[in-house]
Parts: sequence; structure tokens; C-alpha cells
Amino acid sequence: MSTTTVETSAAVTKQSGADAPRRRARRRGERGPVATLGTHATLIVASLIAFFPVGWLIFLSLGPDKDDYLHPGHIWHTMTLDNYSFVLQHTSFFDWLKSTLIVVAGTTVIGVMIAATTGYAVSRMRFPGYKKFMWVLLLTQMFPIAVLIVPMYQIMSDLGLIDTYLGLILINSTTIVPYCAWLLKGYFDTIPFEIDEAGRVDGLTPFGTFVRLILPLARPGLAVAAFYAFLTAFGEVAFASTFMLSDDKYTFAVGLQSFISEHDAQRNLMAATAVLIAIPVSIFFYLVQKNLVTGLTVGGTKG
Repeated sequence: MSTTTVETSAAVTKQSGADAPRRRARRRGERGPVATLGTHATLIVASLIAFFPVGWLIFLSLGPDKDDYLHPGHIWHTMTLDNYSFVLQHTSFFDWLKSTLIVVAGTTVIGVMIAATTGYAVSRMRFPGYKKFMWVLLLTQMFPIAVLIVPMYQIMSDLGLIDTYLGLILINSTTIVPYCAWLLKGYFDTIPFEIDEAGRVDGLTPFGTFVRLILPLARPGLAVAAFYAFLTAFGEVAFASTFMLSDDKYTFAVGLQSFISEHDAQRNLMAATAVLIAIPVSIFFYLVQKNLVTGLTVGGTKG
């Protein structure tokens, strides 16, 4: 009897221990449920804060009156898309779109191409003063735009490039090449030199090695440089308003100023135009987003 009782008690104890939920030991660095909840809450709040200006702009663009921003509560009862139809039908929106796309595309292609060749040359070639050359590029960024406009205007006037897309593209390129050259130089430093040597063994010229071997590997860095060039040229105001004199050649940044006069500001139309302007930027960001994170992190490891 005693032996049977002991065995039965041991079996019951073993079964109850197996049925009880096992507490999994937390691995090192693993967050607990409270920390995970706090992290998600923080990210949600940060996302709402980041989205608020965009949402507020869209909300104001639906107001029918230019002074609706003073009493936004009235917009809920008077929402309309008339602002968008007015901008598309009764303004030079499509002329601004054409001019902006020409300037942005030209600036991105020319600026990134010059920056890529510059960064690659400094990364791979050792010529006299190559280090000082990169510092000179940074030195050019120290001068404010107001100081540069007058001499640039004189140079563009002598070359006959005032009120031309090419002139504005070249001027915008001067502002993006220094930063993009530094960015791409750091990214090219992460690509092994053995790839260049393999290209020479296969009979490629230095330029052929750069185009056929290096550029495909540097795609993330090029995406970051292109995105920076795109945004810089897209939102540039000072040069565009100074060097473009014709109404049909205004970019978006300059065209928005047409809604503001000395005594009046059509803020509802400005908000609707700003929402429409954001569409091309969003499309471009969607196209390059896969390479942005990689290009920003890897390109900053060496320099």
C-alpha cells in the first residue's frame, strides 16, 4: 500500500508540473512586454506628430475661404474640392510642373554624375592635393546664397543663360555637387579595390571600370545622392526666382508666391497647390526608398 501511494503521489506531482506553464527565460537584450508596449506607444505618438503638419495642410486645402485657417472648425461643414479644380484649371500649374520637372531632372542627372566622378576620383586616385580638393568643396558651402547671387547673375548674363533651364540647372548643380561628392566618396571607399584591379585585368579602362563595375555596386549611394539633389532642386526658391523671369518658366517654389500679394494671401489655394506639389516628391521617394537606408548607413562608415 505504501509503495503504491508513493508512486501515485510522484506521478501526480510530475503530471501537475508538466501541465503548469513553463516560464521562458528572457534572452539578453530582449524587451519585456512593458518595454515593448512603451516602444510602440512612443512610435505611434512620434508618427502622429510627424503626420500632423501634412494632415493639417490637407485639411486646410479643403476649406472654401482663404481665411478658414483662422476658424478651422468651420471647414468640417463646408469641405470642398473647388480649390484643387481652381488650381488645375485657372493657374499655370502645369507650366510650373513642366519647368520643375525639367530643372529637377537636369539637376539630378548632371549633379549626381559630376559628384560620382569626383567622389570616385578622390577615393581611388592619389593626385597632388586630392585631400585639400575635398576641403575646398566644403569651403564653397560656407558662403550664403545672398552673396553668390550677384556674381552668378553676372556670369549667367555674360553666357546668355538668364531665363533658361540650363542656367538654373547649372547653378543648382553647384550647390549639390560638394555634399554629394563627399557622400559618394565615403560610399566608394567601402567598395574593395580588388574590383578595380579585376576590371583592369579584364582589359577595362578606368572609366569602363567605373561605369560597368563600380556604379552598379554603388546604387544605394547614388540613390541617396539623387534624392538629395531632387529635394534641393525641387524646393529651391532664391535662384529660381532670380534667374527665371518668364511666368511660364517658374518652378513650383516660385509659382506659390503668386498666391501672395502685398495686401492679400490666398492660403486655401496655396494649401491645395502644396498638396499637389507633394505628389511628385512622394512618387520619387517611393522609387528610391529601398536604397535610402543602405546608402545613408554604409556611406557614412568611411570618409
